[in-house]
This record gives sequence, C-alpha cells and structure tokens, in this order.
Amino acid sequence: MSALAAFKILSHQHRIGGGLVRGTGTQVLPVIDPATEDQVGEIVQAQAAEVATAIASANLAQRTWAKVNHHRRAELLHDVARRMIADRPLVAEMLTREMGKTYKESFDEVTWSASSINYYAEAARHENGRVLGPAVDGQFHFTTKDPVGVVVIILPFNYPLCLLCWQAAAAIASGNAVIIKPSEMTTLTTLQFTAAFDGLPAGLVQVLAGTGVVGKQLIEDPDTHMVAFTGGIETGRIIGETCGRLYKRALIETSGNDPFIVMPSAPIEVAARGAAFGAFLNCGQVCAAAERFYVHESVYDTFVEKLVHYARQVRIGNGLERVDMGPLGSRRELERYLGVIEQAKREGSRVLSGGGRPAHLTKGWFVDATVLGDVSIDAAIMNNESFGPVAPVTRVSSFDEAIMLANRSRYGLGATIYTRDLNESMRAVEELEAGMVWVNAPLLDNDAGPFGGRKQSGLGRQLGAEGLDTFRNTKLSMIDPAAKAHDFWWFPYSDAESFPGKSNA
Repeated sequence: MSALAAFKILSHQHRIGGGLVRGTGTQVLPVIDPATEDQVGEIVQAQAAEVATAIASANLAQRTWAKVNHHRRAELLHDVARRMIADRPLVAEMLTREMGKTYKESFDEVTWSASSINYYAEAARHENGRVLGPAVDGQFHFTTKDPVGVVVIILPFNYPLCLLCWQAAAAIASGNAVIIKPSEMTTLTTLQFTAAFDGLPAGLVQVLAGTGVVGKQLIEDPDTHMVAFTGGIETGRIIGETCGRLYKRALIETSGNDPFIVMPSAPIEVAARGAAFGAFLNCGQVCAAAERFYVHESVYDTFVEKLVHYARQVRIGNGLERVDMGPLGSRRELERYLGVIEQAKREGSRVLSGGGRPAHLTKGWFVDATVLGDVSIDAAIMNNESFGPVAPVTRVSSFDEAIMLANRSRYGLGATIYTRDLNESMRAVEELEAGMVWVNAPLLDNDAGPFGGRKQSGLGRQLGAEGLDTFRNTKLSMIDPAAKAHDFWWFPYSDAESFPGKSNA
C-alpha cells in the first residue's frame, strides 16, 4: 500500500476499541503536505460520545491487561516492535508527507520507537519492587509496583512516534492502558503506526483525532488517571494546573532553549559540524535543539566561519528526495519562525548565512539554515524557544561566563559543551542547570537513561528506570506471618510510659 492510499483509508478515522472506527463528527481538518502544500487527507474531530466510549474501553482493557504476567507482556511487546520494524517504509513515507521531515529522519524515528518498546518490554519484568529489611522481628516488608490505570498521551508533531513509544511503552509494560491524542499535523501517520499494537487486548491502545477540545475532555474525565503531555509551555502550564486541581498524575515536557558552549580546547571542525546538526536537525523542530551558542572569543571567528560553511552545505528540499532538511511543519510555523528571525535582525543580530527562504523552492514551507552572529545576550531569540533552523552565536570571555549565561534561562532541558579540558567537562556536568548534559556528543538519547528537564522545561522523566516509575504506583506491604500481638506499641499503654506528673521547673 502506498502512503497516499493509506491517507485516504485513514481519513475521518479513530482507533477505538479493537480497531478503526469512522468518526461521526462534522468538524473536519485538512491534512497538508508541508513540502508540496497539497492536501493528502482529512481528520475529523472526535465527539464527546466517542471519547467516552474510548475511555470505557480503555478501563475494561486495562483491568484485563493488569492481570497478565510480566513475561507474557514482554513477549507481546516484542511482537509490537517487530511489526513496527516491518511497517517502517510505509510509516516513514507517511510521516515525511504529513509533517515534512526527511525520509531518513522518519525511518530512524520508527527504529528508535521500536527500540524503546523492546527496552521497556524487558525493563518492566526485571524489577517490580524490592524487599526491605523488616522493622519488626519475623515480619516481611516489601514494595510492589501497580499500574496507574488509563494514561492520556497528548503528543506534538515534531517527534510523534518516538515520543508516543517513550511514554506508551513504559505505560503498557507497567500494566496501563493508553489513549493517544496526536497532533492534528500527524494524526494519520499515528493511526497507521499504532496498528502495530493490534496484537494487544482490544482497547488497550486507542487514538482519538481532533483538537485540544478532545484532549481537554480526556484530561478532565474522572476515569482517566494520568496525563503525559509534550508540547508548548503555555499549554503545559494549563494541563499542569488542571491535573493539580484533580489530583491527577502528570508528566509534562514543554519547551527548551538549550545552550551550546564552545571552549578553546575544542576540536573546532567537529564542534562546528555538531553545532550544525544540533541546530538544523528536523528543520530545528527539536525540543532539545541547540538554540543559543556561547563561543569563547579566542575561537569565535574560526568557529563561526566553519559553522557558516556547514550551514550552507545543508541540502534543503522535499524529504522524499536526497536532502538533509525538509520544510517546517505548517504555514503557521513558517510565519511564526520568520517573525522570530525578523525580530532578531531588528535587535541587531547579523545574518551570516540564510535568514529567509530558499529562492529555488517556490512551493512548500521551506526556510534557510540560518546563522546569526554577534547576537545580544538579551535578544529575544537567546531567551525564547525558536523551534526552527537557526543558530544565534555570541562571544564569551571565559568558561565561567559561558556557564552563567547558559543558566540564565527559565528553561533547563539540555545543554551541550565542546571542550577537551577534563576540568571544564566535569564542571559543566556539575554546574549546568539542565536535565541532560552532552559533552562533545550533542542530542544523543539512550533508552536506558532518563530524558527530561528542569525549571519550566517540564516535570518528570521519560526513558530509563525513572521513566518506568513515572507510570507506576509504589505500594508498601508488611506481613506478620505469625499474626502476633504487637504489644510493643498497642493499647493499653504501660504506666511506665505515661506522663510522670508536674515538673518542678
């Protein structure tokens, strides 16, 4: 089946209960290929009754799934990962046509998704609690891990499959059900991708199309028990406030404005290549992208020259062609991003490369790979998420100044430093206020290590053991096999332990 044929089949569909269900709503949104501006399909807003049906189905499936032993869960999840790998060519093409990233990046994303499924299939059965040294002779004290229940997963458009699996794999392996509300910009691909879960109990993994109205109903329903959200900082704040009011657990990953530091000992050629990748991957639409560059004054000119060179080498075009960077995800994103660049120019930044749209591409939401020089540390672009392919660079005079400026942010997702100085490396790990620090290795992830931020970049962690516990409740149990009387603290209290009487003081 071709991607275009799949778009046609999946238009107007939801995944409810055991399979695809045609939506009954009348609010229809077009699906536009950002490289061609052609309409390739449609999605329809889920209705309140459809949301309610999905929630009921999820709760029923979850109660059944929670009783399945961990070994069997692992086997079924490995089967899911195998189906994902088999479906990679179709899903990758669909993702490229629906949101614009290059086919290689789409193909890689499916691979990473399957990897996280396989990781959590095993991690969840390797540890399900621990035995404690008892506080009372002869007793058995231990903890166990219980599922949360039904988890609502609200996804962005930039990494819709990878983020889905980071969260869903941990949730499902822990015994939960999930209901996914994908971005309107990647819904059809998500519907195809989640066919890989069809071997699990009906209703365990469901997908509802639509806008934030659907997400709001899912979050506020008393029969959903947790929310995992990735997206903008303002929406994240609203969701956090709602979950707090409802005493509902929340995993929130919002924006980033990650620093990238280059020190004199760095291999400048390698650092410049790493910077270009960190800034321009997925057209800069990466929450942990390198977005503000602090370069030591002694290597500033050399670094900038090489970064401009690599920016100009980035091949831009339709992601189904031999290119390195596709378009931005939507016309709205294009207009927002161009506004960010124009404001940077007004604030005194020098355009060293790019700065607009490629002249050879007359259709599609393409922009240049842009390098800005001599950017003020107070410029808006250095203090807010740009979420596009731009590298704003400023000079620093010392390591201490670089760390200070890196930490002068309301965000704290990731941070990168290039240095061969061991002392600087260790100080960066200790002093950078971020959830992740990359020393000479920008943007890497590891299924076994936690992903997440500090400050206003979010709450909670995905991946690793920390990500698994995000979707589990810990229960403490204490057993007295002999059922002895606990006279050491039960009634009646002994006379010797009573208040001795009025003090002479």
